Amino acid sequence: MDGVKVLFCGDIVGRAGRDVVVNELPALKRNLKVDFVVANAENAAHGFGMTEKICNELFEAGVDVITGGNHTWDKAEIIPVMERDKRILRPMNFPAGTPGRGVGAFTDGRGRRILVVNIMARLFMELLDDPFQAIQDALPLGAPKHGGYEAVLIDLHGEATSEKMAFGHMVDGRATLVVGTHTHVPTADTMILEGGTAYQTDAGMCGDYDSVIGMTKAVSINNFLRKMPRQRMSPAEGDATLCGVLVESDDRTGLALNVAPVRVGGRLSQTEFSAS
Repeated sequence: MDGVKVLFCGDIVGRAGRDVVVNELPALKRNLKVDFVVANAENAAHGFGMTEKICNELFEAGVDVITGGNHTWDKAEIIPVMERDKRILRPMNFPAGTPGRGVGAFTDGRGRRILVVNIMARLFMELLDDPFQAIQDALPLGAPKHGGYEAVLIDLHGEATSEKMAFGHMVDGRATLVVGTHTHVPTADTMILEGGTAYQTDAGMCGDYDSVIGMTKAVSINNFLRKMPRQRMSPAEGDATLCGVLVESDDRTGLALNVAPVRVGGRLSQTEFSAS
């Protein structure tokens, strides 16, 4: 049996981000023979939070699991939805009693088990439970196959590149992919670490890059120029780029066999693939 191909889509920002995912994902899944799709949607509802309607639109487009971050609950209506729909995750290191869950075991169309973990870093972020300690019990002790999974994917939501890199190296050999979210800027360090875990510091966003990290330029610039109370930002709504990471697991271990960045549509340089 061949390995699992998992596509991770970075932070979906506003309508432009939702539209590019909905429009491009079906063809990407078909052309790249993708088995499973994870997308971070914490900014999908006008840049802040997510709604049940938006989650359903993403599921219908082919997303299998939705992850979140520090904006997960900006739309309070999502709380009861998260309680009943196990496909919607939030960072696992929020305190005990927080609604929802941060880890989920899922299956692809061929019945292969995939573990998805959503966790949040702490540098320049909210001081949640220590992600370096919290992750230990969530992962297999060895390679993903040792824990009964064909693939293990971790969405590490955080600001600091140093913290994300340290985390990736710490779990190297226990996950198929560690991919960062939150900064909305795709990094150029896509690689397979020494122990076999694929890594990218940040997947970037699915949104309009003629913006300031997805938000309209004028308001964002003005907030830096003035000392007045900040204006509320709104998402840019031009042509968007779908940014993400494609990883293929080794069927013997569940570790990464291949990994590549994904950039489709909009202003950024595009990636080209040949489906194998």
